[in-house]
Amino acid sequence: MRLSSLLRQKSTVNAIDLGQISYGAALKEQQKYVDLVKANKSETHSLNFILALEHTPVYTVGIRSKGYTKEEETRLMRLGAEFHRTSRGGLITFHGPGQLVLYPICDVRRISIKQLGVRHFVDKLEQTIIDAATEGFGIKNVGRTANTGVWVSNERKLAAIGIAVSGGVSYHGIAINCNTDLRWFDNIVGCGIEGVSTTSLSQETSRNVTVSDARPILLNAFANNFECLLNEPNDYSTCSNLKITNVVSS
Repeated sequence: MRLSSLLRQKSTVNAIDLGQISYGAALKEQQKYVDLVKANKSETHSLNFILALEHTPVYTVGIRSKGYTKEEETRLMRLGAEFHRTSRGGLITFHGPGQLVLYPICDVRRISIKQLGVRHFVDKLEQTIIDAATEGFGIKNVGRTANTGVWVSNERKLAAIGIAVSGGVSYHGIAINCNTDLRWFDNIVGCGIEGVSTTSLSQETSRNVTVSDARPILLNAFANNFECLLNEPNDYSTCSNLKITNVVSS
C-alpha cells in the first residue's frame, strides 16, 4: 500500500435524510448519487454520501432471486407491500415503517483513511450496527454469526446487510429494525434462514425506539468505524434541490 494512502486525510460523507420513501423512488435517488460519486472520483478526490430513510412496506430479494416465483411475489403483494428484485447481495427481506435504512454511496477505496476492499467495507458496516446497538442502546450479546446481518444472542436478527458495488462505488446498504411491526417478517423466511426470529431495538430495550432516535447514533457509529467526517448540509424530504455547492468533498 502506498504511503499516501496511509497518510491521507479523513474523507467527508454527506448525510441526506430522505424521510419515508417508496423503494422505487429510493432506487432512483441512489442511482443519482452513484452517478455523482463516479463523476467525481479521482486519485486525490472523492465525493461520498449516506442516505438515511424509511421505506413504505416492501419485500425485496437480492441477486439470488430465482427461487421466488411470480406466485410468491403476488402472495406478498396481496399483504399490502410492494415487491422488488434488486441488484444487492442476499435473499429476501422486508423494509417498512419503523426501520432505519442507511444507503452509503461511497468511493469504497477512499471512504476510510486506510484503503478498503469490499469485504472490509461490509465488516465495517456490521461493526457500525454492533457498536450502535451495544454502546448507543445498551443491548447485550450483539454480534455476527455464520449468517449475514447482525444478531442478538446468535438467534434474533436485528439488522440486515446487502450491498452492491458498481465502478468502485457502493450502494444499497443496511436496515436496522427500530420499532418495526415485526409481523411483516412472519410471511417470509428472512434471508433464507429457517428457524430464527427477527427482533428490533424497541423489543430488545423494552421501550419505544424510533427511527429518529436511532438515526444520529447509527450515523455517529458509521463515522467512527469508517474514520470519516459527517456533513449534514440540510435535511431534505427529497434530494431534487441538492446542488454540488451544497456538499463537501475530500
